[in-house]
Amino acid sequence: MIVKLIKLFFTFFKIGLFTFGGGYAMIPMIQQELLKGSYLTQAEIIEFIGISEATPGPFAVNIATFTGVHVFSEYPLIVQILTGFTITLGLILPSFIIILLIAMFSSKIFENKYVHNALKTIPPLLVGFIFAAFLHISLTAILGHYNQEINFDYKALIIFAVVFLVAHIYKKASPIFLIILSGLLGLFIYGVF
Repeated sequence: MIVKLIKLFFTFFKIGLFTFGGGYAMIPMIQQELLKGSYLTQAEIIEFIGISEATPGPFAVNIATFTGVHVFSEYPLIVQILTGFTITLGLILPSFIIILLIAMFSSKIFENKYVHNALKTIPPLLVGFIFAAFLHISLTAILGHYNQEINFDYKALIIFAVVFLVAHIYKKASPIFLIILSGLLGLFIYGVF
């Protein structure tokens, strides 16, 4: 158990260290690392992304905590809580260290033209990463190919289309309303048809 915990800690430490732009920009690396380490399946990752988005708090912290609890779900609750906390610590520790170092040496760092130019290239890259994650998750949700088999899920597409139209027509529609609408449509469509 300890070896698995240490590996998962350093997996999320690496994710926190090498991704910029917040939770959505982390999705491609989270997927890659969790699949590579066989910690979660593709279906579980998609579910955890949805759960992490629906719960309060930062997205990346939520997914790290859920992963820590889920991977150690066969252990007692106190162990699950501690592993969730430990994995989350692994995710946020690199940011804490980097911010601490920047605060100590900020004037010298930002005067460097190479650092300045490197920081200017990050936002366009983040747009690409976020779009790639959106595309991958959308195609997985609609086509449902968790196990390399493609099953077109027209029900998910109907729900997406209805919610998209409602959001487009009623521009001030509350996100909470759209989430509830999605849930009710899902209950109706998947329950009735």
